[in-house]
Amino acid sequence: MSGTTAAADRLRRRAAGAGANRWVVLVVLCVSLLLVAVDATVLHVAVPAVTEDLKPGAIELLWIVDTYPLVCASLLILFGTLGDRVGRRRILLLGYALFGIASGVAAFAPNPQMLIFARALLGVGGAMIMPATLSLLRQVFPDRRERALAIGIWSAVAAVGAAVGPLLGGFLLEHFWWGSVFLVNIPLMLVSLPVGRLLLPESTGGRSGPWDVVGALLAAAGLFGVVLGVKRLGGGETALSALTVGPLVVGAALLVTFVRRQRRRTQPLVDLRIFTRPAFSTSVGCIVLAMLALVGLELIAAQYLQLVLGLSPLATGLRLLPLTFAAMAAGLAGARMLRRFGPRRMVCFGFCVTAAAVVLLTAMGGRDNPGLLLAGFVLLGFGLETTLFGAYESMLSEAPPAQAGGAAAIGETSYQLGAGMGIALLGTVMNAAYAPGLADVPGVPAKESGAAAHSLGEAYEVAEQLGGPVGAALRRAARDAFVHGLHVTLLVSAGLLLLGAVMALRLPRVMHCEEPAVELPAQREAERPRVSA
Repeated sequence: MSGTTAAADRLRRRAAGAGANRWVVLVVLCVSLLLVAVDATVLHVAVPAVTEDLKPGAIELLWIVDTYPLVCASLLILFGTLGDRVGRRRILLLGYALFGIASGVAAFAPNPQMLIFARALLGVGGAMIMPATLSLLRQVFPDRRERALAIGIWSAVAAVGAAVGPLLGGFLLEHFWWGSVFLVNIPLMLVSLPVGRLLLPESTGGRSGPWDVVGALLAAAGLFGVVLGVKRLGGGETALSALTVGPLVVGAALLVTFVRRQRRRTQPLVDLRIFTRPAFSTSVGCIVLAMLALVGLELIAAQYLQLVLGLSPLATGLRLLPLTFAAMAAGLAGARMLRRFGPRRMVCFGFCVTAAAVVLLTAMGGRDNPGLLLAGFVLLGFGLETTLFGAYESMLSEAPPAQAGGAAAIGETSYQLGAGMGIALLGTVMNAAYAPGLADVPGVPAKESGAAAHSLGEAYEVAEQLGGPVGAALRRAARDAFVHGLHVTLLVSAGLLLLGAVMALRLPRVMHCEEPAVELPAQREAERPRVSA
């Protein structure tokens, strides 16, 4: 019996690492992810320099910042499912090339329009890279226990990239011009292309029939409309504005059409029956809820550190580093926790720890409390990464190998949608709790009071214009109102997280590892008629 097990184990490892050691493949995929994660945040610190040099209008500046995530989120399903058909490595390498070319175009953009175009190309490249990395992990690590460890490392690298982006951008801007934040991608892509071509194994879903081009375009256009509408809501636009409602309605209608089309087709782009599997649908819901509760919260926390406590952008980034380090630790320990506790208890535990961290942070006030912030951010990072790790691993393991690219794309899309909806929802809660505190500040005219109610930054500007005791009173009232709004937002976020903990009870209790390690030729021949039917 032990000899049979040892032989199967050797066969599994030999097949999984075909063409390259699977851990070397993991390194290559993590470098890919690091580039995309860094690029998603590195521009934020360069916005003032870009504004000074290119002088974009307000709408152009908004598109410079938002085009990348908007295009990337819209095309994830398109390229994830295309990789299942034509080859995941092929899509990944094309994404490398496009990402490098777009980085060069962005670095030397002579005007805002060219920079927006380059950011859109970067979004296309990111959409090709992101689902391909996860689906290749699904193929290279067929053993669920090893795959859990690989996904933990993968997610830890994502946390590093999100934190390194602003710090790297700040360093480059101190020594070079704003285009350097894009040029840094090119040398890494020049290395990744030949290394990826040499080491990464090719894989496809093996499904027959034509790729559903119309369905892919419906999904891309529908997601573009929904994500655009959600982003406008998160940016403070009026909910009843035609430019907000229009994209949401059109996007939702296109997505409904997409779903109906997929149900009718014998060879669908995305097999929607996968959502009937409780582990898969629950994992996707957990990802959405986790991001819904926390992304808007992180944005508000950054404003608290800078505008209430008066920290510099660099000091703010350093204060948030413990969150990143805790997330890295949770990612690296995730495989062990998953084996020991199972998906259900792990994801529930992650949601509860994160909710506890959020409740702890309600003790934040108008004065700096480094110890409280450190404890809260460490718990927040550890709990969030524990939740996302368990949800991503369960989602990817539940999906059939032939649909790994589509499943990875669904996970990434749910992440992006949850983040956008979180900014919109928690931003609305924050504004509703903040604005009433500025309605009756003595000595402040109604017009100035209305302007100050838009945001804490605007309140400080109005206070500076008013000057004297009235300006000081407005500044104090705005700070107190912001802290009150932050407390309300934290409690709403904690409620969403506890709802996620309840949802996670539908996940499997134990980590099942019975799936075959490799697909033997005899098995493939036996299954071929059933797959093509």
